[in-house]
Amino acid sequence: MKKIKRALISVSDKKSLKDLLKILTKYKIELISSGGTYKEIKKLKFKCLEVSEYTGSPEILGGRVKTLHPKIHAGILSKRNNKSHEKELRNNNFHEIDLVIVNFYPFEKTLEQTTNHLKIIENIDVGGPTMVRAAAKNYNDVTVITSSNQYPELINEINLHKGSTSLAFREKMSLEAFSETAYYDAVISNYFNKIKNNNFPKKKIIYGNLIEKLRYGENPHQQAAVYSKTHNLNLEQIHGKQLSYNNYNDIFSALTISKSLPTNSGTVIVKHANPCGVSIHKDNLKSYKLALACDPVSAFGGIVACNFKINKGLAVELNNIFLEVVIANGFAASAIKLLKKKKNLRLIDATNFKIKDLVRFNSANEAFLAQSEDVKNFNIKDFKVVSKKKPNKSQLKNLIFAFNVCRYVKSNAIVLASQDTTVGIGSGQPSRLDSCQIAIDKMHKFENFNEEVVAASDAFFPFVDGIEKLVQAGISAVIQPSGSIRDKEIIKFANQTNTILVFSRTRHFRH
Repeated sequence: MKKIKRALISVSDKKSLKDLLKILTKYKIELISSGGTYKEIKKLKFKCLEVSEYTGSPEILGGRVKTLHPKIHAGILSKRNNKSHEKELRNNNFHEIDLVIVNFYPFEKTLEQTTNHLKIIENIDVGGPTMVRAAAKNYNDVTVITSSNQYPELINEINLHKGSTSLAFREKMSLEAFSETAYYDAVISNYFNKIKNNNFPKKKIIYGNLIEKLRYGENPHQQAAVYSKTHNLNLEQIHGKQLSYNNYNDIFSALTISKSLPTNSGTVIVKHANPCGVSIHKDNLKSYKLALACDPVSAFGGIVACNFKINKGLAVELNNIFLEVVIANGFAASAIKLLKKKKNLRLIDATNFKIKDLVRFNSANEAFLAQSEDVKNFNIKDFKVVSKKKPNKSQLKNLIFAFNVCRYVKSNAIVLASQDTTVGIGSGQPSRLDSCQIAIDKMHKFENFNEEVVAASDAFFPFVDGIEKLVQAGISAVIQPSGSIRDKEIIKFANQTNTILVFSRTRHFRH
C-alpha cells in the first residue's frame, strides 16, 4: 500500500471533479493544480495550491510551460525507498507527489472542429503526457489517472484502503496510462503524415479504440475484438443479438460495396465477405428482389445492405428469408416493427457511415501488409472501347456497373450483369476460367430471362479461352483490364465474334 499525501491535478476534461475532490479532501490529500483546473477547483470551494506557487516559477510562454519543472518531476519520479533520492529531495526542498491526475489537450476533438494548422498545433499537449509517463514509470510509488472514467475506480480504491492505493491498482493504471500516451502520440503522428500525404512512413503506427470484445473470432477457439480509429463505428444497432467477428467482416464488405453505388439506390447481398447479388434498380423493392434472384441459395444466412431507407413493403420481403444482418440508411417505424419479430436478426442503421481514409491491413506473424483501399471513382476516361462493335449508353452503363461490383469480389472474379443487376458471380478461384464457369452456371441455375448479359473481369484474360467461354454462354459485351501480352488476340476474337470489348486502365484484384 502507498499512502497518498499529495496529488497534482491538471485536466482538460473537468467533469466529475467534485466527487473526486471530496474523497481527496476527506483523506487530507494536498492538492496542486494549474490554469483552468486550478480555477475550477477553487470555484468548487476546495483548497488547492497553484503550480506556479508550488514551484516558485510563474507560468510562461502563454501557458506552454507550467508543469515542466524539476520540483514537479522529481516529486513524481523519486523512488520512495531510495535514500539518495530522499536526500536530494530534502536538499532541494522538493516534495513527493503520490497521485497524478491528468488528461490531455483534446487533440482529436480539435481535428474534428478545425483544419487550422496553428490551432491544431496548440492543442498538442506536452506537459500532460510528460507527467503521465513519469508517473506511469514510477507506478511502484505513484498512482496515475488519465481519464474521468477512472474516477469511480480510484474513489473505491482510496475508500477501501483508507487513503492509500494497492500495487495492483497502480500497475493497472500505469498500463492504461502508457496506452493513453501511445494512442495520443499516434494520433498526432497520423495527422502530420496525413497532411504531408505520407501514407507509408518509416514507422507505421496503428491505433484504435476498443468498441467491443467479441464472443470469438472466425471460429470459437479464436479471440477477437473490433476497434475504431474514432470512438465509434458510426453504425447503430437497433435490434438483434450481439454481432460476431464474421458479422462485422461481412458488414464492412457490404458497406464498402453499398457506398460505391448511386445515392439512395442499390441493394447488396453478401455472404462470407463476397457479394452474391447486387442491383441498382431505381425501384428499391425491385432492386432487393433482383439482387436476391442472382443467387438465392447463397443469400440464405447472409447480410443485406440497402443504400436507402427500408419501408414496410421491403421489410415483408426481408422476413421471408433467414438473414443474419440487415443494413440500411434508416428504417421506417413500420419496418422495424415487422423486422423485430425475428429476435436474433440484427438491424443496423448506417446512415452516418462514410467510407474515408481507408487503409487495408493484412497481418502474418510479426509483419503486416498495408495498402490504400480500392475505392477509386470510375470515370468514363478510365475505359477504352477496343472492339469494332461499340457499346450504346445502356450497355456501357451495365459494363461499368459489373466492373464496379467485380472489384469487391475475391479474385479471380467474374461478374455477369443485366439491366443494372448481377445475374452470375464467380469468385475466389485460382483459375479465371473456373470463375467464368461458376458465374455462367449460377446465371443458368437461377435466372430465366432473355435480356442481354455483359461480363466483367477483375484482371485481364491471359488466354482467349476465358472470353471464349463467356461468348459461348451468350455474353454480348466484356469489360476487362488491359495488360496481357495476348491483348491483341483477345481483341481479334472479340471482333471475329461481334462482341463488344472494353479495356480498363486499372486492375482490381482482391485477395
